Amino acid sequence: MNIVIDVGNSRVKLAIFNKLEMVYNEVISVKKIVSNVNDLIKKYKCSNGIISSVGNLKKSQLKEIHQKINLIELSSETRIPFINNYETPKTLGVDRIALVVAAVEIFKKSNALIIDAGTCITYDFVNAKKEYYGGAISPGIKMRFKALHKFTNGLPLLHLEELINLTGRTTKESIQSGVVIGVINEIDSFINEYREKNEDLTVVLTGGDVNFLAKRLKNTIFANPNFLLEGLNHILTYNLSK
Repeated sequence: MNIVIDVGNSRVKLAIFNKLEMVYNEVISVKKIVSNVNDLIKKYKCSNGIISSVGNLKKSQLKEIHQKINLIELSSETRIPFINNYETPKTLGVDRIALVVAAVEIFKKSNALIIDAGTCITYDFVNAKKEYYGGAISPGIKMRFKALHKFTNGLPLLHLEELINLTGRTTKESIQSGVVIGVINEIDSFINEYREKNEDLTVVLTGGDVNFLAKRLKNTIFANPNFLLEGLNHILTYNLSK
């Protein structure tokens, strides 16, 4: 059994894999990471693990996990099954690396655009030859709400709602329309441009806002909230086989 740990900007995702099959997953706070990981290692008798961290994981927490299991800490130096042509590879987020790996392993010999809609919205393109060059980064939905509130004097801090009107008839509705419909149009526009330039494009949507956005996009996509976890497990499996 493998344990996969994804430390994000606001939460931690844990998963247990039996080879390529996910048998368990949960979302926790960073404070509980060591105790929860230890419990899962014992329960599922895990012998190997991988951790990806873009959040505020303390060195002491990481050290404790290292002591319990054979752990790969994902970085720009980790062996990966794609050609990384990013001009600044050491600045490429480990979460983006894992997403690209998931794409090349799951959608073999296919051009792929991976969209991760979380704190930020990231776009990553990898071609059918497993060549990666980069993508784009923009603010996520929550970040846009916070920015409107923080950098203005009178706009309230809002949160995502299910019902969105195109024409906002109140300030609240106008903010919801601007943020949410703006994000939807942005994502659809990126997909359209990539599809114009690349035949047989597979589009994957993942991240914290995947369920909300997937049903509102005009384009056909694969919605997979666990895509990053699957990518991490593929990286672990790839390195253990070497």
